[in-house]
Formats: sequence, C-alpha cells, structure tokens
Amino acid sequence: MKIIGLLIVLACGSLIIYGTADFPAWADPASPASRHVSPHYIEHAMDQTAVPNIVTAVLADYRGYDTMFETTVIFAAGMACFFLLRNYRRKAPDSRLYRHVSTGITLTIEKGGRLPSASQEFERIDSQWVPYDLIIRTTCRFIYPFVQLFALYVIAHGHHSPGGGFQGGVILGASVILFAVSNDLRSAISRMGEKFSALMCSGGVFIYAATGVLCLLLGANFLDYAALARVLGCDPVMARSHGILIVEIGVGIAVMAVMVCLYYILSSSGNLDEGL
Repeated sequence: MKIIGLLIVLACGSLIIYGTADFPAWADPASPASRHVSPHYIEHAMDQTAVPNIVTAVLADYRGYDTMFETTVIFAAGMACFFLLRNYRRKAPDSRLYRHVSTGITLTIEKGGRLPSASQEFERIDSQWVPYDLIIRTTCRFIYPFVQLFALYVIAHGHHSPGGGFQGGVILGASVILFAVSNDLRSAISRMGEKFSALMCSGGVFIYAATGVLCLLLGANFLDYAALARVLGCDPVMARSHGILIVEIGVGIAVMAVMVCLYYILSSSGNLDEGL
C-alpha cells in the first residue's frame, strides 16, 4: 500500500513539474498577468473599492471567493487536528501539585486526597514543576492589552495599510498563547475555553460566507459587496470597502481561534490538562 501511495505521489509531482514548463518566465513583463490583470487592479482598485491597499482589495474583493475557501481550509485543518489529537480517555494522575500562594510552599496531593481547587490560598501547578516567576507574569500582564490592541488595529486597518485578517488573527492568537505560557494552560482555558474556541473557528467562516449570502439576497453576485450599500447606507464603492472590513474580521476570528485551539491540543498532548 505504501508503494502504491509513493507511486501516486511521484506521478502527481511529475505532472506538476511538467506543467511548470508552460508558465511564463519569472517577472516577465509580457506575461498575461502583467499585461492585463495586474494593470487593471493597480489602475482601478482605488476607484472601485476605495481601498488604498491593493493587496487587500485583491484578496478580499476581486478574488474574495478564493480567500473564503482559504479561510475554510484553515478551519478544516484545525478541526482535523482536533479530532485526531484530542484525548478524551486520559486517566486521572495519581497525584497533583499545589503551591501555597503566600509562602510558595509546594504540596503534593495524592490520589484520593482533598484537592484545594476552589481555594484562593492554593494554586495548582503542573507535574513538571516550574518555579513561580512574578516578573514574567507581571510583565506579560502589561503586554497583553497592547498586543491585542495592535492586533485589532491590524485587522481594522488592513484595507488601508499593511495588515489584514490573517495577520491580525495570528497576533490575537499569539496573545492568548503568551498568556498560557506565562501562566499555565488551565488559566488560558478558563478564559477562552475549548468550546468557545470551536465556536469562534466556525463563527469566523460563517461571517465570511454570510456576507456573500447577504449579497445574493440583495440581488447581486456572491461577495459583491456593492449590494451592501442599501444596508449600510452608503454608496456602492464605500460599501465594497466596508464589505472587505467585515470579511477581514471573520478571517481574523477564524485564524485566532484555530491557532489557540491547536496550541491547546499540541501543548497538552490532547489532554487539555497540563501543557507548556
């Protein structure tokens, strides 16, 4: 079976390499894309979409259908990793470690002992114990808001300056991962849980697709944001700009949630109990 799979991969790879012979030369100014497609976007993107960032205009408007499925692929990959790696049959550990917050004394609670889970005086620590570092936690606590604020800026201004939903979503996800690393995995999960992450994954894709469906209901083509002018109360050109922002928000939510979900699973070997 492995040999058959290898032969299929080699055959497909050979066909792809053979097909590259028909591609135009790298940076060829006489290629069809350079003569027709690119000049049209460069000359008309601002007039047609009111978006100074031509890259975002192309990704989220002119080829928005393709970008929607890129977001769907990210969502599908995250869900595939979840179903493959999530472990629901993990046995409870024989003992657990707790730290007394005031004194820093570490206690080992054997299986069957009373766990001070609801206590404000004790905090649970992972079995691979890491010393409490007040400087790291305090410094990161000051950093989180600025990282998240910058991520929101990248998403909101992605169609006017470098950025967008993918970049902003990665930064948002990184802020949650930073919190998990500087504190512990359970603290991060208590603030952004597994179910909430899954809902955000699908919610981001839903925002993107629902925007296209709304355009259909308004009598236009799928993801033709100009149709949103009647809903947003603006001219069709500005409606395209606002439509790009809406789908970028959906992309940012989906990317952020998938990143967080993957970190939860990979850092804890699918147990969502103790992790990096």
